[in-house]
Amino acid sequence: MIDPNAALITIRVPDTAQMMSLVGRADTNLRAIENALPDTDIHIRGDVITVRGANTNGAAALISELLLIIARGGQIGPDDVRRAAEMMEGSAGEDPSGRPSAVLSQSILSARGKTVRPKTLGQKRYVDTIDTATVVFAIGPAGTGKTYLAMAKAVKALQSKQVNRILLTRPAVEAGERLGFLPGTLGEKIDPYLRPLYDALQDMMDPEQIPRLMDAGTIEVAPLAYMRGRTLNDAFIILDEAQNTTPEQMKMFLTRLGFGSKMVVTGDITQTDLPSGHYSGLRVVRDILDGVDDLAFCELTSRDVVRHRIVSQIIDAWGAWDEASHKPRTERGRP
Repeated sequence: MIDPNAALITIRVPDTAQMMSLVGRADTNLRAIENALPDTDIHIRGDVITVRGANTNGAAALISELLLIIARGGQIGPDDVRRAAEMMEGSAGEDPSGRPSAVLSQSILSARGKTVRPKTLGQKRYVDTIDTATVVFAIGPAGTGKTYLAMAKAVKALQSKQVNRILLTRPAVEAGERLGFLPGTLGEKIDPYLRPLYDALQDMMDPEQIPRLMDAGTIEVAPLAYMRGRTLNDAFIILDEAQNTTPEQMKMFLTRLGFGSKMVVTGDITQTDLPSGHYSGLRVVRDILDGVDDLAFCELTSRDVVRHRIVSQIIDAWGAWDEASHKPRTERGRP
Protein backbone atom coordinates (compact mmCIF):
# COMPACT_ATOMS: atom_id res chain seq x y z
CA MET A 1 0.00 0.00 0.00
CA ILE A 2 1.41 3.36 -1.06
CA ASP A 3 1.16 6.12 1.52
CA PRO A 4 -1.37 8.69 0.17
CA ASN A 5 0.89 11.39 1.61
CA ALA A 6 3.95 10.12 -0.29
CA ALA A 7 5.69 12.39 -2.79
CA LEU A 8 3.89 12.84 -6.11
CA ILE A 9 5.10 14.08 -9.47
CA THR A 10 3.50 14.36 -12.90
CA ILE A 11 5.06 13.91 -16.32
CA ARG A 12 3.33 15.13 -19.48
CA VAL A 13 3.78 13.23 -22.75
CA PRO A 14 1.95 15.16 -25.50
CA ASP A 15 2.92 12.72 -28.27
CA THR A 16 0.25 9.99 -28.31
CA ALA A 17 2.43 7.52 -30.23
CA GLN A 18 5.24 7.88 -27.71
CA MET A 19 2.83 7.38 -24.83
CA MET A 20 1.47 4.20 -26.42
CA SER A 21 4.98 2.86 -26.96
CA LEU A 22 5.90 3.67 -23.38
CA VAL A 23 2.86 1.91 -21.94
CA GLY A 24 3.25 -1.11 -24.22
CA ARG A 25 0.69 -3.55 -25.48
CA ALA A 26 -1.80 -4.44 -22.74
CA ASP A 27 0.16 -2.15 -20.36
CA THR A 28 3.07 -4.63 -20.21
CA ASN A 29 5.74 -1.92 -20.15
CA LEU A 30 3.88 0.04 -17.50
CA ARG A 31 3.74 -3.01 -15.24
CA ALA A 32 7.44 -3.64 -15.87
CA ILE A 33 8.25 -0.08 -14.77
CA GLU A 34 6.29 -0.56 -11.55
CA ASN A 35 7.98 -3.92 -10.91
CA ALA A 36 11.37 -2.26 -11.32
CA LEU A 37 10.46 0.46 -8.82
CA PRO A 38 9.11 -1.03 -5.57
CA ASP A 39 6.83 1.15 -3.45
CA THR A 40 5.92 3.29 -6.45
CA ASP A 41 2.53 3.63 -8.16
CA ILE A 42 2.22 4.90 -11.72
CA HIS A 43 -1.06 6.00 -13.31
CA ILE A 44 -1.78 7.42 -16.74
CA ARG A 45 -4.66 9.63 -17.70
CA GLY A 46 -4.67 11.23 -21.11
CA ASP A 47 -1.20 12.63 -21.74
CA VAL A 48 -0.24 12.85 -18.05
CA ILE A 49 1.73 10.27 -16.06
CA THR A 50 1.30 10.47 -12.30
CA VAL A 51 3.96 8.90 -10.09
CA ARG A 52 3.53 8.52 -6.32
CA GLY A 53 5.70 6.67 -3.85
CA ALA A 54 9.12 6.38 -2.26
CA ASN A 55 11.13 6.70 -5.45
CA THR A 56 9.46 9.31 -7.59
CA ASN A 57 12.79 10.77 -8.75
CA GLY A 58 14.01 7.37 -9.88
CA ALA A 59 10.75 6.72 -11.67
CA ALA A 60 10.89 10.08 -13.43
CA ALA A 61 14.48 9.45 -14.53
CA LEU A 62 13.64 5.98 -15.84
CA ILE A 63 10.56 7.18 -17.72
CA SER A 64 12.54 10.04 -19.24
CA GLU A 65 15.21 7.61 -20.47
CA LEU A 66 12.58 5.31 -21.98
CA LEU A 67 10.87 8.22 -23.74
CA LEU A 68 14.22 9.32 -25.14
CA ILE A 69 14.82 5.82 -26.55
CA ILE A 70 11.40 5.90 -28.19
CA ALA A 71 12.00 9.39 -29.59
CA ARG A 72 15.20 8.12 -31.21
CA GLY A 73 13.31 5.40 -33.03
CA GLY A 74 13.86 2.55 -30.59
CA GLN A 75 11.29 -0.05 -29.65
CA ILE A 76 10.98 -1.11 -26.01
CA GLY A 77 9.46 -4.13 -24.32
CA PRO A 78 9.28 -5.35 -20.71
CA ASP A 79 12.80 -6.83 -20.91
CA ASP A 80 14.15 -3.49 -22.15
CA VAL A 81 12.46 -1.74 -19.24
CA ARG A 82 14.08 -4.17 -16.81
CA ARG A 83 17.51 -3.70 -18.37
CA ALA A 84 17.09 0.07 -18.41
CA ALA A 85 16.25 0.06 -14.70
CA GLU A 86 19.36 -2.01 -13.99
CA MET A 87 21.49 0.48 -15.92
CA MET A 88 20.08 3.33 -13.86
CA GLU A 89 21.31 1.71 -10.67
CA GLY A 90 24.65 2.68 -9.16
CA SER A 91 27.43 4.39 -11.06
CA ALA A 92 26.14 3.36 -14.47
CA GLY A 93 23.35 5.87 -14.11
CA GLU A 94 25.87 8.69 -13.57
CA ASP A 95 27.88 7.88 -16.70
CA PRO A 96 26.24 9.49 -19.77
CA SER A 97 27.59 6.75 -22.05
CA GLY A 98 26.07 4.12 -19.78
CA ARG A 99 22.57 5.55 -19.56
CA PRO A 100 19.77 3.49 -21.13
CA SER A 101 19.14 6.11 -23.81
CA ALA A 102 22.77 5.83 -24.94
CA VAL A 103 22.90 2.03 -24.80
CA LEU A 104 19.51 0.99 -26.19
CA SER A 105 19.49 3.67 -28.92
CA GLN A 106 22.84 2.69 -30.40
CA SER A 107 22.48 1.13 -33.84
CA ILE A 108 25.11 -1.33 -35.05
CA LEU A 109 23.49 -2.60 -38.22
CA SER A 110 20.13 -2.33 -39.95
CA ALA A 111 19.28 -5.29 -42.14
CA ARG A 112 16.26 -7.28 -43.26
CA GLY A 113 13.81 -4.96 -41.56
CA LYS A 114 15.40 -4.95 -38.12
CA THR A 115 18.16 -3.13 -36.29
CA VAL A 116 20.90 -4.85 -34.32
CA ARG A 117 21.59 -2.94 -31.10
CA PRO A 118 23.37 -3.63 -27.82
CA LYS A 119 20.86 -4.58 -25.15
CA THR A 120 22.98 -4.08 -22.03
CA LEU A 121 25.76 -1.82 -20.81
CA GLY A 122 28.24 -4.69 -21.06
CA GLN A 123 27.26 -5.25 -24.69
CA LYS A 124 27.67 -1.56 -25.49
CA ARG A 125 31.14 -1.53 -23.98
CA TYR A 126 31.94 -4.62 -26.02
CA VAL A 127 30.92 -3.14 -29.38
CA ASP A 128 32.65 0.15 -28.52
CA THR A 129 35.84 -1.79 -27.76
CA ILE A 130 35.64 -3.47 -31.17
CA ASP A 131 35.77 0.01 -32.68
CA THR A 132 38.89 1.02 -30.78
CA ALA A 133 41.03 -2.13 -30.46
CA THR A 134 42.54 -4.30 -33.18
CA VAL A 135 42.18 -7.57 -31.26
CA VAL A 136 39.26 -8.07 -28.88
CA PHE A 137 38.54 -11.04 -26.61
CA ALA A 138 34.90 -11.41 -25.55
CA ILE A 139 34.54 -13.87 -22.69
CA GLY A 140 31.17 -14.68 -21.18
CA PRO A 141 28.31 -17.14 -20.86
CA ALA A 142 25.89 -18.24 -23.55
CA GLY A 143 23.28 -15.72 -24.63
CA THR A 144 25.36 -12.57 -24.06
CA GLY A 145 25.61 -11.77 -27.78
CA LYS A 146 29.36 -12.31 -28.08
CA THR A 147 29.30 -13.82 -31.55
CA TYR A 148 26.13 -12.15 -32.84
CA LEU A 149 27.34 -8.62 -32.11
CA ALA A 150 30.77 -9.37 -33.56
CA MET A 151 29.07 -10.63 -36.73
CA ALA A 152 27.03 -7.44 -36.95
CA LYS A 153 30.19 -5.34 -36.62
CA ALA A 154 31.87 -7.48 -39.30
CA VAL A 155 29.01 -7.04 -41.76
CA LYS A 156 28.91 -3.31 -41.06
CA ALA A 157 32.67 -3.03 -41.64
CA LEU A 158 32.32 -4.87 -44.96
CA GLN A 159 29.42 -2.69 -46.08
CA SER A 160 31.32 0.51 -45.22
CA LYS A 161 34.43 -0.83 -46.98
CA GLN A 162 36.56 -0.74 -43.84
CA VAL A 163 37.56 -4.30 -44.75
CA ASN A 164 37.51 -6.30 -47.96
CA ARG A 165 36.37 -9.62 -46.54
CA ILE A 166 34.99 -11.44 -43.51
CA LEU A 167 36.47 -14.66 -42.15
CA LEU A 168 34.48 -16.69 -39.63
CA THR A 169 36.04 -19.69 -37.96
CA ARG A 170 35.60 -22.06 -35.05
CA PRO A 171 37.31 -25.28 -33.93
CA ALA A 172 35.60 -28.57 -34.79
CA VAL A 173 36.67 -30.10 -31.50
CA GLU A 174 34.19 -32.93 -31.30
CA ALA A 175 35.17 -34.28 -34.73
CA GLY A 176 38.92 -34.21 -34.15
CA GLU A 177 40.74 -36.74 -36.34
CA ARG A 178 37.49 -38.57 -37.02
CA LEU A 179 36.41 -36.17 -39.78
CA GLY A 180 37.84 -38.50 -42.41
CA PHE A 181 35.54 -41.30 -41.28
CA LEU A 182 32.34 -39.25 -41.54
CA PRO A 183 30.21 -39.66 -44.70
CA GLY A 184 29.97 -36.97 -47.34
CA THR A 185 32.25 -34.29 -48.72
CA LEU A 186 34.56 -32.25 -46.50
CA GLY A 187 32.04 -29.42 -46.54
CA GLU A 188 29.28 -31.76 -45.38
CA LYS A 189 31.48 -33.10 -42.61
CA ILE A 190 32.33 -29.73 -41.08
CA ASP A 191 28.99 -28.03 -41.75
CA PRO A 192 27.43 -28.92 -38.35
CA TYR A 193 30.26 -27.13 -36.54
CA LEU A 194 29.94 -23.99 -38.67
CA ARG A 195 26.14 -23.86 -38.93
CA PRO A 196 25.68 -21.34 -36.06
CA LEU A 197 27.89 -18.88 -37.95
CA TYR A 198 25.86 -19.32 -41.13
CA ASP A 199 22.64 -18.78 -39.17
CA ALA A 200 23.84 -15.50 -37.68
CA LEU A 201 25.09 -14.35 -41.08
CA GLN A 202 21.71 -15.02 -42.69
CA ASP A 203 20.04 -12.84 -40.05
CA MET A 204 22.09 -9.86 -41.22
CA MET A 205 22.35 -10.22 -44.99
CA ASP A 206 20.17 -11.15 -47.93
CA PRO A 207 20.37 -14.97 -48.04
CA GLU A 208 20.64 -14.84 -51.84
CA GLN A 209 23.67 -12.56 -51.58
CA ILE A 210 25.65 -14.80 -49.22
CA PRO A 211 26.49 -17.61 -51.71
CA ARG A 212 27.79 -15.05 -54.22
CA LEU A 213 29.99 -13.41 -51.61
CA MET A 214 31.26 -16.79 -50.45
CA ASP A 215 32.03 -17.90 -54.01
CA ALA A 216 33.98 -14.67 -54.50
CA GLY A 217 35.91 -15.18 -51.25
CA THR A 218 34.47 -12.03 -49.72
CA ILE A 219 32.97 -14.14 -46.93
CA GLU A 220 34.69 -17.29 -45.75
CA VAL A 221 33.39 -19.70 -43.12
CA ALA A 222 35.94 -22.38 -42.32
CA PRO A 223 37.32 -24.57 -39.53
CA LEU A 224 40.17 -23.18 -37.50
CA ALA A 225 42.65 -25.61 -39.08
CA TYR A 226 42.18 -23.77 -42.40
CA MET A 227 43.80 -20.65 -40.93
CA ARG A 228 47.25 -22.24 -40.57
CA GLY A 229 49.97 -20.73 -42.76
CA ARG A 230 47.89 -17.74 -43.90
CA THR A 231 48.32 -13.98 -43.49
CA LEU A 232 44.95 -12.24 -43.31
CA ASN A 233 45.04 -8.65 -44.57
CA ASP A 234 42.12 -6.18 -44.79
CA ALA A 235 39.78 -8.62 -43.10
CA PHE A 236 37.39 -8.81 -40.17
CA ILE A 237 38.17 -12.16 -38.52
CA ILE A 238 36.02 -13.84 -35.88
CA LEU A 239 37.06 -16.91 -33.90
CA ASP A 240 34.01 -18.41 -32.22
CA GLU A 241 33.96 -21.05 -29.42
CA ALA A 242 37.57 -20.15 -28.64
CA GLN A 243 37.44 -22.01 -25.32
CA ASN A 244 37.88 -25.15 -27.45
CA THR A 245 41.28 -24.09 -28.79
CA THR A 246 44.56 -25.24 -27.30
CA PRO A 247 47.19 -22.60 -26.45
CA GLU A 248 49.07 -23.64 -29.61
CA GLN A 249 45.98 -23.18 -31.76
CA MET A 250 45.29 -19.80 -30.17
CA LYS A 251 48.83 -18.66 -30.94
CA MET A 252 48.50 -19.91 -34.51
CA PHE A 253 45.26 -18.02 -35.01
CA LEU A 254 46.39 -14.72 -33.48
CA THR A 255 49.57 -14.66 -35.55
CA ARG A 256 47.51 -14.78 -38.78
CA LEU A 257 46.66 -11.09 -38.26
CA GLY A 258 47.72 -8.96 -41.22
CA PHE A 259 47.60 -5.26 -42.08
CA GLY A 260 44.26 -3.48 -42.02
CA SER A 261 42.55 -6.35 -40.21
CA LYS A 262 40.58 -6.71 -37.00
CA MET A 263 40.13 -9.83 -34.87
CA VAL A 264 37.39 -10.73 -32.41
CA VAL A 265 37.77 -13.89 -30.31
CA THR A 266 34.70 -15.13 -28.45
CA GLY A 267 34.16 -17.95 -25.99
CA ASP A 268 32.84 -19.21 -22.68
CA ILE A 269 35.58 -20.65 -20.49
CA THR A 270 32.97 -22.53 -18.41
CA GLN A 271 31.96 -24.70 -21.38
CA THR A 272 35.19 -26.21 -22.64
CA ASP A 273 34.86 -29.39 -24.72
CA LEU A 274 38.57 -30.19 -25.02
CA PRO A 275 39.66 -33.73 -24.13
CA SER A 276 40.82 -34.32 -20.57
CA GLY A 277 44.34 -33.08 -19.97
CA HIS A 278 44.22 -30.31 -22.59
CA TYR A 279 44.40 -26.65 -21.54
CA SER A 280 42.10 -24.08 -23.13
CA GLY A 281 43.90 -21.37 -25.07
CA LEU A 282 41.20 -18.91 -24.03
CA ARG A 283 41.89 -19.58 -20.35
CA VAL A 284 45.61 -18.78 -20.57
CA VAL A 285 45.62 -16.03 -23.18
CA ARG A 286 44.98 -13.19 -20.72
CA ASP A 287 48.02 -14.14 -18.62
CA ILE A 288 50.15 -14.42 -21.74
CA LEU A 289 49.05 -11.23 -23.50
CA ASP A 290 48.29 -8.92 -20.58
CA GLY A 291 49.75 -5.51 -21.37
CA VAL A 292 49.95 -5.92 -25.15
CA ASP A 293 48.97 -2.67 -26.89
CA ASP A 294 45.82 -2.47 -29.04
CA LEU A 295 44.45 -5.67 -27.53
CA ALA A 296 41.46 -5.70 -25.16
CA PHE A 297 39.47 -8.14 -23.05
CA CYS A 298 35.72 -7.73 -22.51
CA GLU A 299 34.04 -9.69 -19.74
CA LEU A 300 30.31 -10.30 -20.20
CA THR A 301 28.24 -11.70 -17.34
CA SER A 302 24.80 -13.08 -16.61
CA ARG A 303 23.54 -9.47 -16.52
CA ASP A 304 24.28 -9.31 -20.26
CA VAL A 305 22.22 -12.37 -21.20
CA VAL A 306 19.46 -11.43 -23.62
CA ARG A 307 17.72 -14.77 -23.81
CA HIS A 308 14.90 -15.83 -21.50
CA ARG A 309 15.33 -14.25 -18.07
CA ILE A 310 15.72 -17.65 -16.41
CA VAL A 311 18.95 -18.22 -18.39
CA SER A 312 20.69 -15.57 -16.26
CA GLN A 313 19.53 -17.32 -13.11
CA ILE A 314 20.74 -20.70 -14.42
CA ILE A 315 24.17 -19.23 -15.18
CA ASP A 316 24.46 -17.66 -11.72
CA ALA A 317 23.30 -20.85 -9.99
CA TRP A 318 25.74 -22.98 -11.95
CA GLY A 319 28.58 -20.57 -11.23
CA ALA A 320 27.83 -20.72 -7.51
CA TRP A 321 27.80 -24.52 -7.63
CA ASP A 322 31.16 -24.59 -9.42
CA GLU A 323 32.66 -22.18 -6.89
CA ALA A 324 31.45 -24.29 -3.99
CA SER A 325 32.50 -27.71 -5.27
CA HIS A 326 35.11 -27.41 -8.07
CA LYS A 327 34.09 -30.96 -8.97
CA PRO A 328 32.12 -32.51 -11.81
CA ARG A 329 28.58 -33.40 -10.89
CA THR A 330 29.34 -37.14 -11.23
CA GLU A 331 32.04 -36.91 -8.51
CA ARG A 332 29.39 -35.76 -6.05
CA GLY A 333 27.27 -38.84 -6.63
CA ARG A 334 24.70 -37.02 -8.79
CA PRO A 335 23.45 -38.08 -12.21
